[in-house]
Amino acid sequence: MSKFKKGSNRPKGSISTASLPDIVFMLLFFFMTVTVLRTEDEKVQVTRPEASELYKVEKKHLIRYINIGTPMDKRYGTEPVIQLNDQFSHAYEVRDWIAKERKTLAESEQSKMWVSLKVDQETKMGIVSAVKQELRQASALKVLYSATSRSRTGSEE
Repeated sequence: MSKFKKGSNRPKGSISTASLPDIVFMLLFFFMTVTVLRTEDEKVQVTRPEASELYKVEKKHLIRYINIGTPMDKRYGTEPVIQLNDQFSHAYEVRDWIAKERKTLAESEQSKMWVSLKVDQETKMGIVSAVKQELRQASALKVLYSATSRSRTGSEE
């Protein structure tokens, strides 16, 4: 005496898919307008040095870049300058920049932030040392040096 009969021969109702393309396009337009693609314009000329031992970082969202090299626009001179995000800066501004960049990360990831130095191979070490001193003062001790790959040379036995 059950109320529900097994194997009933009722026709199954079909789901209308007429509005599916409209929903897909609405989502597509929403994400196209909301998404921000952050690109940083390099305003300094950087010819990266070559290295044979390279390490590829998996979590690139934790990396913040400091570019050091001669400006592409000669109005700013021919001496190497520091580029933080999209503007030229001095070494003493690195500490405030690090604090501001840490705030953009989640609290659990702030201690995991890396700083990558993209330094022109012709740049003198004085400006790089000044930046490294400021990074130490800001407790940004995870520093990467950006380089291009080269094959190992020498005799391998």
